[in-house]
Amino acid sequence: MPIISKFYGIIIKMYFQQSEHNPPHFHAIYGEYTGAFDIQTLKMIEGDLPAKGQALVREWAEQHKSELLNIWNTQEFKKLPPLK
Repeated sequence: MPIISKFYGIIIKMYFQQSEHNPPHFHAIYGEYTGAFDIQTLKMIEGDLPAKGQALVREWAEQHKSELLNIWNTQEFKKLPPLK
């Protein structure tokens, strides 16, 4: 699973589509916590990521929503800038 971005100890990854399912989503890992986020709604659809981590991930994803959808649709993985 390629790493798309890293910030504040959070790692953002996306699986290759052949092994994944809809809705389009990405994964956030923070220590022992994980979360899968719907790209379109930015809601956490599974996982146990704490609220503060969720807020940071949503803030980052809001800035990169179109790029995340493009990565999901094309499977052309690229690094995205971290949250500043």
